[in-house]
Parts: sequence; structure tokens; C-alpha cells
Amino acid sequence: MALITSTTSAFSCAVPRRQTSTSAAAAVATSTRSWPSFSSTTLNSPPRLGPRFWPWEKVKLGPLSVSPMGFGTWAWGNQLLWGYREEMDSVLQETFNLAIRNGINLFDTADSYGTGRLNGQSERLLGKFIRQGPNKVQDKIVIATKFAAYPWRLTAGQFVKACESSLDRLQLEQIGIGQLHWSTANYAPLQEKALWDGLVAMYEKGLVRAVGVSNYGPKQLIKIYDYLNSRGVPLCSAQVQFSLLSMGPEQMELKAISNSLGIGLISYSPLGLGMLTGKYSTSNLPRGPRGLLFRQILPGLNPLLNSLREIAQRRGKTMSQIAINWCICKGTIPIPGVKTVEQAEENLGSLGWRLSSDEIFELETAAEESPRKMIQNIFQTR
Repeated sequence: MALITSTTSAFSCAVPRRQTSTSAAAAVATSTRSWPSFSSTTLNSPPRLGPRFWPWEKVKLGPLSVSPMGFGTWAWGNQLLWGYREEMDSVLQETFNLAIRNGINLFDTADSYGTGRLNGQSERLLGKFIRQGPNKVQDKIVIATKFAAYPWRLTAGQFVKACESSLDRLQLEQIGIGQLHWSTANYAPLQEKALWDGLVAMYEKGLVRAVGVSNYGPKQLIKIYDYLNSRGVPLCSAQVQFSLLSMGPEQMELKAISNSLGIGLISYSPLGLGMLTGKYSTSNLPRGPRGLLFRQILPGLNPLLNSLREIAQRRGKTMSQIAINWCICKGTIPIPGVKTVEQAEENLGSLGWRLSSDEIFELETAAEESPRKMIQNIFQTR
């Protein structure tokens, strides 16, 4: 294995200077550059073009160096949708340790992950696993947590308080990326400014190393970028539902804007809640609310699922690995959810290789031909 001696700056976003501030709209309008190439420098080998593949080959996300794929922890504590039980914790810890051993250092969570009395359980478990993990693992891990835009969080101070509560659950002194979980522009526009000020305050207090957003559409992304820019705070990441099931015009516009502004795009639900894994059919549905959703969408996914299956067979890969690799090839950092060691091992098989341009075209054509698409998050703004 060649020794990696440098990291790419494809996702870098330097702190903007207030005196020479350029609006996001102007940057998007005048930008002619495409998505920056990922490259690596290895001993005795020339630079390689294309996305980073191996977990130990890090990409830049603002001031942070992260693995080209992270793991999501939505299921950790969620009984309703994912059937979490506390006796699963030992398996989750094994899964976490496996990820760390294999170079994964980006873990996405949220203060709202966990149902009922288990609210915040995902953060608590991550904190516990970090403390009980290998020596100095805390120095290598990047926790990206999201703060919910609850209606009672009306001031910047209350939003900072939410960040401090997450730090307590995680047992950390500083969070890697503090993210606004969703925009309130659709239903409480006056609250939005206070939440933005909260992001600024937690950044200035050193509670987070970087700030990001989730479920922001193109227009709102430009607005918050401009606002944070005016306050001297870089917007380093935007998290959005992005997959072969969610590649509509809005996602593509968001990706183009993120590229032009140097914002890293984190793709959640890269497997469409499991619909792209090939493990389910109309006669074999998951239990709970997901089963109702799958019953509506799966019958219209045959062209896409067939294409995934054919490419997977040719490659000697699984359908999940093909779908995740597509997200990486599109210049995003996917964060598939994991609950078991087997899932983590399978997801790790998404790295170390690259879909060809013909295969990418084949998949996207099949996705366009599939009459059903993923239902978008109700909190997604325009």
C-alpha cells in the first residue's frame, strides 16, 4: 500500500475577509470552474484524478480532514423507524470500532436522533464509544451533529445552549461540524435569523470547528452563505438527500452552487432508506413506516434496480456499493446509515474503485426512466 503524503483541498472553504466579501449570487453567476479534481500524491506513483476512494485518503471539509465516506447514526436510538433496542448497543460499538479501524472518521448525528425518552441517544452512544475506543481516537474523529430548529429555540442564545447540550451528551470539548438541521423559512421566517446568529455565536465561542446546514435548497443556501460571509464565518458543508433516487433539478442546482462556493456536499440517504440495496421487494417489505413508503415507490423502480443489479454483477459488487460509489463519483461525501458490522463491512466495499463514465450514464438514464422517485424531506426548502 502506497503511503499517502497529502490531502486534497477540494472541499476547502477559507474564512472569507469582510473587506473583500463577494456575494454568493455573484460567485455563482461568474464562476466558470467545475468541481475540483480530487488528487493524491503517493510515493513512486503519479497523481491520480477522480474522487478519493480509500478511507485513509482524506478529503478537506473546511478546516477538517475527513474520510471520503462517513457513517450516519440516525438509527441509533430510533425505535419507531429503525427498531432500535438498547441491547443492540454492543453491536453498535463493534460497528463503530470496525469503522475506526478501517479509516472512517466522519460520523453524522443530531440532537433529535432517538425517540421518546431516548431523545439524544445517538449522541450519547457516540460519546460513549469514543471514550471507550482506541487511544487518541477522539483526536481523529469528526463528529457532525445537527441542531433541530425547534419552535422554542427562538434566540441565538437558545441555539448555543442546544450546542452545549450536545457537547455534554457527546462528552466532547468541541464539535467538528455544527449544523442547522433544517430551515424555518417555509413556516417561521423570523426565527431563521436567530438560528443563523446562533451558528455564528457557537463558532465564535469555539464550540464548533466549522458550521454547516442540512435540508437547505439552492435559494436559502445562497442567503445563509451571504449572511455568514458578512459575519466572517465560513459555511463549510451542506447536507441534502442525494442519491440515484434523489437527483432531481433542485439537487443538481444545489450541487452546482455548492461547487462554485466551495461548500462540501454531504449526501444523506444515499441508499434511499434501503430501497437501493436490492434487499426488498413488494412481497418483502421492511416493518414499520418504511414499509408503507416502499410499497408506494418500489413498483416504479424496476429500470433503476435492474441497472444497479446488472452493474453489481459485472463488478462483483453489491447494489449498495454501486449506489454509494455513484455518490462519491458525483463529488459528494455519502453518509450511509449503519447498525451492524455486516452493514459497515458492505459499505466499506464502496471504496477503493470507481464506476466508469459509461456506468454512471447507464445508472442515471435508468433513474430517469424509473417513474417513481424518493419523497423529499418535508423540511427541505427551495
